[in-house]
Amino acid sequence: MDEKIPTIKEMKKSRQVPDELKARVKEYGRIKKEILKALETKRGTIPEIAASTGLRQEVVTYTLMTMRKFHEIEVEGLDDMDEYYYYRKAEV
Repeated sequence: MDEKIPTIKEMKKSRQVPDELKARVKEYGRIKKEILKALETKRGTIPEIAASTGLRQEVVTYTLMTMRKFHEIEVEGLDDMDEYYYYRKAEV
C-alpha cells in the first residue's frame, strides 16, 4: 500500500486543454457579452439582436438558446407577426 494515489491537483497538471477549445470558449464569451450588451436597454428578437451586433442569426440563435438554458436571459412574448420571441436579460 505504498503506492500513492494522485490527487486531483496532480491529475490536472498532467492534462492539457487543447488550444482550439480555449479559443472556442473565449469566442463564446465574446459573443455572449455582445448579446447581453444589446439586451441591456431593450428586449429584442433574434433578427434584431443579429442586426445590432453584426453577428449571423445562426450564431445568435445558438448562443441565446445556451444562455436561456442557464437562465441568463428570459423570453418575453412574441412579436406582432407571431414569428419571433422577444428576449431580455434575466432579472437576478
